[in-house]
Amino acid sequence: MKPAAAPQGRHRVPAPPGGHALRIDPDERARQSVPVTPSQLPVVEETSAGGLVVSMIDGVPHAAVIARRNRAGRLEWCLPKGHLEGEETPEEAAVREIAEETGITGEIRTRLGVIDYWFSGDGRRVHKAVHHFLLEAVSGELTVEGDPDGEAEDVAWIALEDLGSRLSYPNERRLASDVLASFGPGDPFASPDDRPR
Repeated sequence: MKPAAAPQGRHRVPAPPGGHALRIDPDERARQSVPVTPSQLPVVEETSAGGLVVSMIDGVPHAAVIARRNRAGRLEWCLPKGHLEGEETPEEAAVREIAEETGITGEIRTRLGVIDYWFSGDGRRVHKAVHHFLLEAVSGELTVEGDPDGEAEDVAWIALEDLGSRLSYPNERRLASDVLASFGPGDPFASPDDRPR
């Protein structure tokens, strides 16, 4: 009786005493699935906008901030923001998102900058750019009822000088600190001549 032919991609090797051995062909090993590292995942670009909507309360500038759950389920305080929709500009998206998440309608006074970062999830790497603006509150009342995504669980006015101890993300704390350093403890929307020295 003739010995059976070795299966395609495998070669017979002498069996050790008391058992058998199978050697994987090097070409087959290369075809086996290899774990995907984050740098090999497809990259998706995302753009969001939001920022600091500020109101003077008893002569002290306060910003509306929201509390939302992170991916681990922990409640974090952050600046209101969200994705651009359709043909929106970052400015239009910032005004809309802040109004939806806080109930406060604001008018943009200045651009604060862009925070960009990377994260992985759902089989992809995401490069996210968030445009931040300084807005003056012009109408509305604090509420999370208008948030269509239901992400915002709470909303509060926090004094600008206290944002550093309240905001969860270092980059957002830095933005708030920059605003405070630029405008001082007074009204950020007052003319430079009217600000305290």
